[in-house]
Amino acid sequence: MFERLFGIRAQGSTPRTEILAGIATFLASMYIIVVNPTVLSDAGVPFSSALTATVLVSFFGSVMMGLYAKNPILVAPGMGINALFAYTMVLGAGMEWQTALGCVFWAGVIFALLAAFNARQLVIDAIPAQLRYAIACGIGLFITTIGLVNAQFIVPNPVTVVGMASLDPVLVTFLIGFAVTAWLVVRNVPGALILGIVFTTLASVPIGRWWGDGSRYFPEDMASSTLVNFNGVFSMPDLSGLMALDLWGSLSVAYWPFIFVLLFTTFFDALSTFMGVSEAGNLKDADGNPRNIRRSMIVDASAALISGPLGTSPANAYVESAAGISQGGRTGLVAVVVAVLFLPFLFLSPLLSLVPAIATAPALILVGVFMMDPIRKIHWHQFDDAIPAFVAMVLIPFTYSITHGIAFGFLTFVIVKLAVGKTQEIKPTMWVLFALSLLLLLEG
Repeated sequence: MFERLFGIRAQGSTPRTEILAGIATFLASMYIIVVNPTVLSDAGVPFSSALTATVLVSFFGSVMMGLYAKNPILVAPGMGINALFAYTMVLGAGMEWQTALGCVFWAGVIFALLAAFNARQLVIDAIPAQLRYAIACGIGLFITTIGLVNAQFIVPNPVTVVGMASLDPVLVTFLIGFAVTAWLVVRNVPGALILGIVFTTLASVPIGRWWGDGSRYFPEDMASSTLVNFNGVFSMPDLSGLMALDLWGSLSVAYWPFIFVLLFTTFFDALSTFMGVSEAGNLKDADGNPRNIRRSMIVDASAALISGPLGTSPANAYVESAAGISQGGRTGLVAVVVAVLFLPFLFLSPLLSLVPAIATAPALILVGVFMMDPIRKIHWHQFDDAIPAFVAMVLIPFTYSITHGIAFGFLTFVIVKLAVGKTQEIKPTMWVLFALSLLLLLEG
């Protein structure tokens, strides 16, 4: 059955490898089940309804990605864009959260039209290979940054902007977990990232019980000295956010800029994620484009479209999918496994407190290593190629935004090529991307 649905052998994989890859992706990304509702609740969305919406969108989006697009990529409500929803649109602009959900819906409608009419192919054709390689590496660095921040190895510093935290029992536990996970990867142990997460979770049990204090790893209202906590098993789903969106109020002209920013962010986050993980995992078609990209973008657009009606910020392809791909995942079975693992947490969300952030951090950091391979393909001695590639690659993690890093990459590419007189290398669609990137940054 798996072979008929996914063609696993043709991709050089096995059902066991695909299932383990799905588990690795889920463990690397399951934080979204709690973190997304936490962010949205700051905007007034009921936490329990946002959690239910997060699980439902993740399930439906990932199932569609696996069965229709046949790609090993998780789709779930996007981090970063949920902050845009909560802190810029609702708290910053004073929009009602129901109206913001309406903006999410209309952005999803336009995204779906762009995906259906093949706009993504024009964009892919316009992006030069050098920028594609840089985007893949930038996403790898971004995933590594997420891991380091989640572990609180990197912390704010008033003097140096960022710095390394002081070593304490929690950070020592994280470093031991990282060392063990790296050793498992070097030894090519099957399921190395999963085993590393399990080991680090078990090593975290004593924190707050016999030594150390893990309270800084939680929001203030949920602070606990213990990192690994049992908060019960069952919780009932909350469907109060279903169809709570304000469809017509969100069409006010004053909200059009927000719809544009949501659209631009979801479109380019999706496209860049597909390009990045496909480049790193060699999941490409005969033309060198991301495999099944049209279907993948349709799935991503569909997931974004249903996000508003279900009661959450837009869904997007997840860079943490690289965790499963780096474990050998090659087919849509990976995404289906992830979807199946998400669904029980409609009722079992309290169990998520058993896996602390420092347990998944080593896996995320090592995924960055796996995604850096395309860096060798960048023409570092040809500066009109190297400078735009470098800008995109470093600004993705430094701005903590894939979309902003890519936007600056587009702008730099056009400006540099104009400066050296190589206008023939700027395709017509790139001029459109240049204008849209400039508009996005001005709106931001």
